[in-house]
This record gives sequence, C-alpha cells and structure tokens, in this order.
Amino acid sequence: MKSTSTPVATISYKGTKIGDKHAPTVGYFSSRGPCLQSQGILKPDIIGPGVNILAAWPTQIEGVAALLKGAHPDWSPAAIKSAIMTTADLVNLGNDPIQDETLEPADLLAVRSGHVNPARANDPGLIYDIQPEDYIPYLCGLNYTDDQVSVIVKKKVHCTSSIPQSELDYPSFSIPKESSAQTYTRTVTNVGEAISAYTVEVSGLKGVEVTVNPKILKFTVLNQKASYNATVKSLI
Repeated sequence: MKSTSTPVATISYKGTKIGDKHAPTVGYFSSRGPCLQSQGILKPDIIGPGVNILAAWPTQIEGVAALLKGAHPDWSPAAIKSAIMTTADLVNLGNDPIQDETLEPADLLAVRSGHVNPARANDPGLIYDIQPEDYIPYLCGLNYTDDQVSVIVKKKVHCTSSIPQSELDYPSFSIPKESSAQTYTRTVTNVGEAISAYTVEVSGLKGVEVTVNPKILKFTVLNQKASYNATVKSLI
C-alpha cells in the first residue's frame, strides 16, 4: 500500500458457501441474556442471520415479521413474535445443538428459542397472544410509578393491580436457581387446524423438574383458547 500512490486490490469471488454443518452458529457479538430489568422472562427471544449478510444492516427478523403480518393480517405483534419463537430451530445443519463461537453447545442465554425458521413460523399451530392492555399490570409489577407506566403506554394509568414478571403470557419464562417450586400459567390460541390436539413433551432440561397440567390441549375451532399450568422445581 505504501509502495505506490495508486494501490490496487483484487477481490476474488469464490462462490457462496452452503452446507456447513456448523451453521447456524451464535456469533461472539450476539446479544446474551438475562434481562436484568425483567428476569422472569428468558432473553434473548430469537437469533437470526447476522454474518456475511449482503445488506447494509441485518434485517432478516424484521422481514420475517413483515411476511407473517402479510400472511396473517389479524395477528398482533405478540402473536407474530410467538410464532417466530415457538417454531425456531435448535439444531444446526449437522443435527447437533446450535453452537456458540467456541463451537461448544450454546446455552439458553445465547440461543434462547433458536434460529428463526420463516417457513415454520407461518404455521405455528398455537400462539401466545398478548394485547396492549395486558402489559399494564406487568409494567406495574416492575415497580414503575403510575407516571412512568403512563408515559410508556401513552395514556393515564393507575397501578391498582400487578402481576409477577413471569405471569405475562409470554412464550418463555425463567426461574431463579435457588427458588422453590414455581407454577406458571400460560394461555395459547389455536391458529392451526380447527379440530386438533397438542400433547406436552418436556426434554433437554437438566437440574429442574417440570410438571405440566393438563398434558393434552384439545381444540374444536380456530382461535379457541386454552390454558395450562407448568410447575417448575429446581433440583440444584
């Protein structure tokens, strides 16, 4: 570069690399959890493409959300987020758990729900839906003042009731390692086949005992709602 006033560089195109069994991998710069402001909800929500992207900014998740809104105009932002989170991939192309930058299995605070899968997100079967007013008792439970919550939701609010962080109808929750057994309630909405049944399966968890009731959720119409309780007990 210093030997001439008109340096020239050559870029050789080697083609697109596909089929790497380690893909996708969580980059070292990818955001990690937990969320210190709301530790009852496991963060991050999702991971997506962010390396070697031919764009000025990696907007893949936003693009998936836009496609889902186009396919399902009646879905709320929370429903779209739920569909993306509950259908994500937890294994790489080699059918092994998604790895981090050290090529070791990434923990939940790095990979969370997994790597976005747009095709599956279009047909999630069940969604966890949250309406705007549902966030008010959640925000009040974070010990914000009435004025602070009012600024966030853009209307006057009085925190007459609140819920624990983990009781927001979110597609995830977390339990402190030292805590006793905790029971979480979640409500799902059927957006799949009208007549359908879903059976719970708990796997891949170490150090915790999980009991879910009921074990089967049955639906007879679209947009029907059903609730279940998940009791989580730390064994550590």
